[in-house]
Amino acid sequence: MIGEHVLAGYVQDAGGREALDLARGIVMLTGGRLSVATVHPPDLPAAAGEARAVLDQLPDVLDGQPADLLVQEGRSVGRGLTVLASRIGADLIVVGSPDGGARGRIGVGAAADHLLHSATEAVMLAPSGYTPPDDLARITVMYVRRPQCDEAVIRAAQAADRLEVPLRLVTLAIGDVNGERLRDDLALAIRLALDSADLLSEDVSADLAEGDDVADALDDVDWLDGELLVCASSEDAAAHRVFVGEVALKVLRAAPCPVTVLPRGYY
Repeated sequence: MIGEHVLAGYVQDAGGREALDLARGIVMLTGGRLSVATVHPPDLPAAAGEARAVLDQLPDVLDGQPADLLVQEGRSVGRGLTVLASRIGADLIVVGSPDGGARGRIGVGAAADHLLHSATEAVMLAPSGYTPPDDLARITVMYVRRPQCDEAVIRAAQAADRLEVPLRLVTLAIGDVNGERLRDDLALAIRLALDSADLLSEDVSADLAEGDDVADALDDVDWLDGELLVCASSEDAAAHRVFVGEVALKVLRAAPCPVTVLPRGYY
């Protein structure tokens, strides 16, 4: 299950604090290890010192929660986080949304954009203004009948089982599509989830999200306080890499909750 070792990308702004809070919440759920990193440009000793000074302020914020505080050199924040995650064995990178975005929605800054198109670890993004609830309420998987989405269902089902939360599968029905075929696909995905973990049938549900576009369709289904959305990478992704396609990126921007994108072939 992802979250055994979580790396939070930290910058000294609202997005950085929201990423840290979300990463802390995930670790509290999984019992995993937390690392927090700031990235600075290469060959600039002063920048390295400033990054260390930022991290030196975090023990008070962490309120006693154990964490490894790390400074990483990188030509970009996203690249630095990817290199560091590989070096320390993190399985999840968490970043926040940049300032100025719509509250309650995910904004994709330069670091997130890099991670969403090349990371070898799962990537989680926090919406702007996000405050983690006390408990995880439900895991939702954005589903379309493809091998990488089946892998995401298996992973999410196992996580829902371990964390003792419900699992939901959602398929988008944009415009004039064959809704009956999509419902058949969801029924098969429900069976896959039940076969992959010790979940009860009442703990697994499915919704067809209908609308004229992605944002409209996501508004067609309910979202709980404490929801976590899981997306698979595109079929165009290289093996063991994250790569979000056009539709997934629209889902990510319209989602009202944190979103995790799994690398292709993660299972």
